[in-house]
Amino acid sequence: MKAALLGKKIGMTSLFGDDGKLIPCTVIEAGPCPVVQKKDTESDGYSSVQLGFGKRPEKNTNKPLGGHFSKAGVSPTRILKEFRDFNPETGLGQNLTVEQFTVGDRVKISGKSKGKGFQGVVKRHSFKGVGMATHGQKDRQRHPGSIGQSSDPSKVFKGTRMAGRMGHTRISVRNLEILEVMPEENILIVKGSVPGARNTYLEIIKK
Repeated sequence: MKAALLGKKIGMTSLFGDDGKLIPCTVIEAGPCPVVQKKDTESDGYSSVQLGFGKRPEKNTNKPLGGHFSKAGVSPTRILKEFRDFNPETGLGQNLTVEQFTVGDRVKISGKSKGKGFQGVVKRHSFKGVGMATHGQKDRQRHPGSIGQSSDPSKVFKGTRMAGRMGHTRISVRNLEILEVMPEENILIVKGSVPGARNTYLEIIKK
């Protein structure tokens, strides 16, 4: 892994390319992310770096977490995330910023998608519905239809697509291009869309 940061989705905007075409893009507040913990293969069996992002009031920080942050010499952060196989030269307590990235870099961005609540099969799985309300059917247009089997195996198979909670799952989008880096404002502008609504926390990784 070459570089990684934690960030927050600010919203979407658009830029004009050199050819005059309009490019949809996402504005991300990324970093600064302090290094809260380092692990190595000798003591932990693998190497990783734990990064923090966002401000957490000290009054809302319990004693174990407070000691964890104090050991690194950093202020409490809202979220913590561990990244494996990070740059071994990264030091404990060091602040990582968007200066790790340059225009044209390709990154993978992960986050929680928007929650849609409890949805039926038409919206959740793109079912077409049972059909029109003819031949004795009533209020069946958006229903899933039969889900059972015959007397053998006489059960509903696991994984059958049905109604249920939709969204609010971890989504990763790969190969997104960085269009602009603003170190003064800790801002990254990325081509295209990324998971989640505004203020969704994101992981930005450059391989």
